[in-house]
Amino acid sequence: MIRALVALVAMLALVAPAAAHELRPGFLEISQESADSYAVRFKVPARGDMRLSLRVRLPADCVNLAPPRSEPAGGGMIDRLQVSCPGGLDGREIAIDGLATTYTDVIVRASRSDGTVQSARLTPDRPSFTLVATPTWLETAKTYFLLGVEHILGGIDHLMFVLALMLLIHDRWMLVKTITAFTVAHSITLAAAALNWMQVPQAPVEAVIALSICFAAAEVVRLDHGQFDLANRAPWIMAFAFGLLHGFGFGGALKAIGLPQADVPLALLTFNLGVEAGQLLFVGAVLALAAVVDRLLALRLPRLREVTAYAIGSVAAVWVIQRTAAAIL
Repeated sequence: MIRALVALVAMLALVAPAAAHELRPGFLEISQESADSYAVRFKVPARGDMRLSLRVRLPADCVNLAPPRSEPAGGGMIDRLQVSCPGGLDGREIAIDGLATTYTDVIVRASRSDGTVQSARLTPDRPSFTLVATPTWLETAKTYFLLGVEHILGGIDHLMFVLALMLLIHDRWMLVKTITAFTVAHSITLAAAALNWMQVPQAPVEAVIALSICFAAAEVVRLDHGQFDLANRAPWIMAFAFGLLHGFGFGGALKAIGLPQADVPLALLTFNLGVEAGQLLFVGAVLALAAVVDRLLALRLPRLREVTAYAIGSVAAVWVIQRTAAAIL
């Protein structure tokens, strides 16, 4: 298993720079105000000070009722439109121009005056959708579930922490308890952050998340040197404590994307379930890779676990420096 983890750490280290500059999805909200008029709010993601060149494309006969407005928002810009579309938008296509040339997604929420809501997830391969007359809650659930899976599988720092836990724990039952503790903890703070019950600055949180990975990697090294403490004997306590911290990272990401106001509980639940599903996929993939590698290679390399822990800690230490500098500057 350790050999497989070494290979996995190497691959994660290669994509680590991309994780430090994660691009949040855009969020498009279309609200029907009368039979033909709509308020459009489009949160456009940005990379640093550079706004992505994305624009909402409505049917050609839609006209502006007021001049379009743009204003800065956390991590991007918000475009606001007030439009009139003869006959309404039901059965008509809405697209995001420029999305096909990016690496981000756009979450769409369209609400009608009768209270029905449609959600969609637009990607570079699918930059448009058609507004249907009778949307279902399953569309919102599917959209946010897939978004949760995508977020955890793209969150290299969270996966590194789980990887360190797998190195630290030899007993499968203890691993199950530890991963469960991590799940429960970050579910609590994910909800608290996404619902604005607790507000924590995101930049320091990201720096301390990286520091938590360093701590977990150091515990692996201490264990290999015969030093036993609470983190070794009851790793689920460490996982729960740091899980609370990681949950603020998940919650901050979900806030940046946006929650559909009429479907907050559903969106929050399915996003969290998506995070858990992605986490389980990662753990399962690591265990499967470990089984294959152990079957193919009979060679036992000395101190391989310690080398792997140092690799994880080194990558995390770079993140600590980068993120602390970003939080201060």
